[in-house]
This record gives sequence, C-alpha cells and structure tokens, in this order.
Amino acid sequence: MCLLQTVLERPHYGFADANGGFTRPTHAQIWREFFSRLNLFRDRRNWLVSLSWFAAVCFVPFFVTFFLKYFSWKLFFAGFVYSMVLMGTHGTIYLHRYGTHRAFKFKNRFWLFLARNLVIKVIPEEIYIVSHHVHHKYSEGPWDPYNVNGGWLYCFLADANHQTISRTLSESDYLRVARMVEHTGVKPNSFQQYLRWGTVAHPARTVFHFAANWITHFLLFYWIGGIPLAIAIFGMAGVWAFGVRTYNFDGHGRGLDKRKDGIDFNRKDQSINQVWPGYVAGEWHNNHHLYPSSARSGFLPYQFDGAWEIIRLWHKVGVVSSYRDDKAAFLKNNFTPYHRSPEPQTLTHP
Repeated sequence: MCLLQTVLERPHYGFADANGGFTRPTHAQIWREFFSRLNLFRDRRNWLVSLSWFAAVCFVPFFVTFFLKYFSWKLFFAGFVYSMVLMGTHGTIYLHRYGTHRAFKFKNRFWLFLARNLVIKVIPEEIYIVSHHVHHKYSEGPWDPYNVNGGWLYCFLADANHQTISRTLSESDYLRVARMVEHTGVKPNSFQQYLRWGTVAHPARTVFHFAANWITHFLLFYWIGGIPLAIAIFGMAGVWAFGVRTYNFDGHGRGLDKRKDGIDFNRKDQSINQVWPGYVAGEWHNNHHLYPSSARSGFLPYQFDGAWEIIRLWHKVGVVSSYRDDKAAFLKNNFTPYHRSPEPQTLTHP
C-alpha cells in the first residue's frame, strides 16, 4: 500500500469502507472525532491539534475587543487587508508552493526564517504539508483528508480529524515523512521522540515558535499604531484562521461539479479557479491542481497572482535562488489546443 494511504491518522469512522469507497460520516461522528482529538488527558500525542485550535480560539478575544472597544473603518480596513491579502498570500507562498510543492528554493536559511515568520503564525507546518500531499494524490477519493464530498463540517474540522500524521509509522516511513517537512525549518523529532509525541515537530520548540512569533508581531503592530492597531490586526487575523479551514470545500465546488470549459482545464478532480482567492491570495486552484509544482498558478492575463509576483521579486533581489514556472506548459498543452479547435470542445470529465 502506498505510504500516502497510511501516512495520516485514521479517524474512528475511517477514510474508506471495506470496498475502498468513501463513506460520509454523520455530523455526530465528526464532532465526536474532533473532541477526542483535542483531549490531551486521553492522549498526550494530541498536543499539536490542541495547540493549533487553542491558537485559533485565542484570536476570538482580540476580535471581540476590537469590535466593542476600538472599531473604526480605518482599522477594519487595515485588519482586512492584513488577514485576507497578506496572510492569504503568505499561506500560498510558504505553506503551499514552498512547503508542500517545493516550487522554489530560498537562497539560504536566513531568508527562509524571515519568510516563515512574515505573518502571525496560525497553521503548524506538518499538519498542512503532509496532508496536502495526500490531498493531491487522492483528491475527492476516500483518503483525501478534506474530501469535499464529506461536506462542509468534514472539511472545516479536517485539520483535527484527518490531517495529523499516523502514530503507528515504522521508523523508515517516519523518516520519509520527516523529510517532507524539515526543509521548512522544522527540526524533526527522532524516531523515539516521535513515538512519545506522535509528531514530526517537538512540542517545546513548537510552542516557543508560536509564542515568539505572536509576541514579536504584537509588539511590532503596537509600535506602529498602538494597542488599537495591534488588537485590530490580531482580531482580523482570526477571520483568516477560521476561514482558511473552509477553503477547500469552496475551492472544490462545495461538492458540485462547477468546473467551466475553457477556464478549468484540470478534469482529474473538482477544483475550480475562483476570482476572489485568486486575486487576494494567488490561489487559482484548478490551475494549481493541473501544475502543482509551479511557483505561478495565475496563467491567463486576468488571473493576477500576487504570490507569484512576490516570488519573482524575491528571485530578482536574491532571496529566492530558483523557481519553476509552468505557464508555457499550460499554454502549449491546455489553453492553445482548446482554443484552436475548429469546434467548441467539452472537456472530458473523469
């Protein structure tokens, strides 16, 4: 069996039925799984999920305080741009294109460190990266950790229920998983530490990283605009922290086939190109599934890709040493043949 079928911790309701098909769990089953994964008293290896959701919940007091005490349209706009555009674009650049797909390389560890901490930290690397490899391999299949056919709640709680690594990996498989993450700057646990903590990352180092990142950013925003700005930014960052958990459900058509001929050329899954995530975060999702290792996913003139523009700028100034750009391959293999056809085509659906 392929490692990517066994690399994630299996929920109690399973990823696949006895025949290898997907069985959609009930909401009650999803909630039970979620709370069991947060229970540190039941299993200390739940620490990473607990930390991730604790961090998300910590944004709530900032959000409430901002709207009750410090609200102004100027601060709201600043927080909105920071969360939707800067955090969204950073997620695309660092976690998605670099962390998972290695679409570009940093010149050295110093630039990696700065890029890793450019915004308020929300998502632990291993939760995103390992599961995202599985998602690309089995999109809409039984092992897809955020399978859109599971419904909105299935996707929203996926980081807790479906995205943590398996706790029963062999030593050789664990080392393969660790190599998926260590290029991001995460220092992997030894195999013995993995058996104790159930993760690639060590809890002490991860908690320190989160704390240092949050304190540094809060002090920076306090220095720029005082307590009101710091509260506004952290409050609106929470909107992204919760909202990003819904993205894959929307980005794969909410369980419906919303792909459009001449726009969405990848027909191996239900991913779609959407204008809003494309413009604010450079996430042209169908293009990305077609060429996942490309540092650019906005291939057409109207598909502005801010993440790509930053990567290209970083390359010009020496932050990035190399990158992969598949725009030419997209035009040659997908866009041009479709539009040169003498008759309108209907792209083949799987």
